[in-house]
Amino acid sequence: MTLNESIEIMTDEIVSILSDNKPTIYLYGSAALDDFKLGWSDIDIIVLNEEELTAQQADYLVGFRQTMLKHYPGNSYFRLFEGAMLSVDALLNGKTERIVYWGTSGQRIVDTYSLDSFAIAEILDSGILLFGNDIRDKFSYPTHEQFKADIHRHLITIREHGTDGWGWLLDIARGIYTIQTGKVIAKTLAGEWALEKEVCPVMESLKRAVEVRKFPLKYKNLEEYQNYAKHTGDDIQQFADVLEKEIMLQKQSFF
Repeated sequence: MTLNESIEIMTDEIVSILSDNKPTIYLYGSAALDDFKLGWSDIDIIVLNEEELTAQQADYLVGFRQTMLKHYPGNSYFRLFEGAMLSVDALLNGKTERIVYWGTSGQRIVDTYSLDSFAIAEILDSGILLFGNDIRDKFSYPTHEQFKADIHRHLITIREHGTDGWGWLLDIARGIYTIQTGKVIAKTLAGEWALEKEVCPVMESLKRAVEVRKFPLKYKNLEEYQNYAKHTGDDIQQFADVLEKEIMLQKQSFF
């Protein structure tokens, strides 16, 4: 089963469960940006309803990824769906209600949920309406201060946890691109842009990160790349220094 077929099936199933709630469903992130890479990427969706989920709906949907895998054993995509199911009011106004959240670390029922500026920009710029009425006119495009605040928060996370791996390098490249241009692009393109502009002080590591991002299944089990990735901490922090300087330079004017 292909990526698009899996998205279509998942959408149809969610719509069937939430038909009375009048859902609108968007696909965003790498799958919408034509940057989805099996073995690396997630499938990001947001389900925005006119009516709050019932307790019965939430209890059923919270484990629905696993339910789909039982129905379609061997499917490579259903486990990769991430996002939230909530009312439009709860998302836009911070209303507390019953919300289903799917994430990398698992799934749960929560009472609040928000999208960062990058996700909102992706939904508005390149999000794909999978079902329902297009309600993007209800959203406000992120301001330069919101972008900067989210990038700074991510920088703090990088400083604390960026000890190895390829993804941090691409995250940093994307942050620098957004600071300099005011736009959001796919991580692969951001990495290629950083290489072209030579903004990265550790070019070899970034080249490898872009290569792994393009072909994750090819490099997943190659000992050379796995060993290299385990020792990228210093390179990640050197590139993070560049991001920090960009943030400081843009204190007064974001783009």
